Amino acid sequence: MSAPIYSFSSKTLQGKPIALADYEGKVLLIVNTASKCGFTPQYAGLQALHDKYAGQGLVVIGFPCNQFGKQEPGGAEEIAGFCDLNYGVTFTMSDKVDVNGADAHPLYKFLTTEAKGILGSEAIKWNFTKFLVRKNGDVFKRYAPTTKPADLAGDIEKLLAE
Repeated sequence: MSAPIYSFSSKTLQGKPIALADYEGKVLLIVNTASKCGFTPQYAGLQALHDKYAGQGLVVIGFPCNQFGKQEPGGAEEIAGFCDLNYGVTFTMSDKVDVNGADAHPLYKFLTTEAKGILGSEAIKWNFTKFLVRKNGDVFKRYAPTTKPADLAGDIEKLLAE
């Protein structure tokens, strides 16, 4: 039986389906992103992880979110253009989602239950919160927005070797 994470899906910024079941057996790095955030330069680090580890089985998926300081106000085309032009993003980008509250994407409801934040809080505190998921679909760890993507390399390598 597949892990629960593989039951979730979304759409890309171009409207194509994203089925997490397609990534079974891969290490997933799931990040809520924003184009107008102090952490936005982390797109470069996420792209670097994608470039280095995609061939070994890492899948990076960005989920744009406008819930924190309205830092992702644009539509899908604007977000895609920004990511490509400024950071050369080639990893998968979902359409814009909520990550907290009643309208939170079901994937984020699952992730925040599986890997709580500081003081046991489920809520996402800000953009660029990162979740690393094992090849078997178990949520390995949640990382704060201040954690640079490069700082995840050791954990990614560990999970890729499992």
